[in-house]
Amino acid sequence: MHGRVGFIYFRARRRPGRKGYLPRRAAASVPKRDAPGVARMRALAADLPNTLRRGFEAGRELALRNGEVPPTVYAVGMGGSGIAADLARGILEAESGWTLTVVRGPELPRSVDARSRVVFVSYSGETSETIRAYRAAGRAGADRTVVTSGGVLAERAEEDGVPILRVPPGLPPRAAVGHLFGGVLGLLDAAFPESNDARVARVADRVREAIGDHARPGGPAAVLAERIGGRLPFVYAESGFVSLARRWKTQFEENAKRLAAFDEAPELFHNAVAAWDAVPRADAERRAAILLEWRESDPAIGRGIRYLEHLLRSRSVVVLRVLLEAEDRLEATVAGISLGDFASLFLAERHHVDPYPVDAIARMKTVTAVAAAGAAGRRPRRAARRRSGRAAPGRAR
Repeated sequence: MHGRVGFIYFRARRRPGRKGYLPRRAAASVPKRDAPGVARMRALAADLPNTLRRGFEAGRELALRNGEVPPTVYAVGMGGSGIAADLARGILEAESGWTLTVVRGPELPRSVDARSRVVFVSYSGETSETIRAYRAAGRAGADRTVVTSGGVLAERAEEDGVPILRVPPGLPPRAAVGHLFGGVLGLLDAAFPESNDARVARVADRVREAIGDHARPGGPAAVLAERIGGRLPFVYAESGFVSLARRWKTQFEENAKRLAAFDEAPELFHNAVAAWDAVPRADAERRAAILLEWRESDPAIGRGIRYLEHLLRSRSVVVLRVLLEAEDRLEATVAGISLGDFASLFLAERHHVDPYPVDAIARMKTVTAVAAAGAAGRRPRRAARRRSGRAAPGRAR
């Protein structure tokens, strides 16, 4: 059935495990049952079809005003913002002759110049890496477009006369994936043989129906969370859906506060297979492998996945096959986003973790920003000492 994601899982022998412990800093993320963050994130996940459609329409309208787009485009973004560009790349490069290079950091490729178009995706508008890359693209004379809800990035884009695709503020960036992914697709709509307008509407309608199943206790997302349990999940997908595997991995980490990993086929057949073949059974039983499978995959990849599945089962790894049943890649991607989001929320709920806050990320940003400000303040003083010939306190010249 279109718009739905089916799965088949295989049971592995269970062993009783020891109870773990939580570091003191993690206590804030472990609330009582039925934490309000669970309900809030579920409501945001259920709104994915609507936000996807609104984002696409806004992006397409802005693109029509901005004129022709070069066939090589760059997108810069981090975290929940950057994943939108990754997801769009999976669709764009499979269905058009265009190339979308996704940059996850402040340094732009040397190929960016006055003939390039660069899309900067930062939900908050405060992402330091994206802001630095925005300035670098300006120095290179590149054509720039910004996707954001506000912040410093929006302010600078307004000052520079750079087009801005504004998305609604007040959301966790990872919950704005519909606005951002849809927006990037809309900005690049001219790359496709025909507009995706009708297709996005169809996909939104079908995934809206599937969400009732994804959000249901006892549904596929809940069963996935149950089978993952306390295990470390590895999410595998073919190259065209590796961005979806990354999305599942990051949702497990941010929503369920659970470490996860992802990889792509066929590349993983040339390295990960060796590690799985050697993993001790006691360690393997603490792992879960999620295989995201697309019906139109290359048969050679399918054969490799079946071999991997057999190997994992022989090591008592819990294997969860997720079958991406859909009419096309876009539908499979959006339905896959929905299922992964709800699975991460059920996993958080099972372990009494509040999926809404990401305090550890906020702490890191604060600490590194203070350190950067301090380093910037010290550099001028050191330069002044060098010019005056005086040594820094406590140091010989």
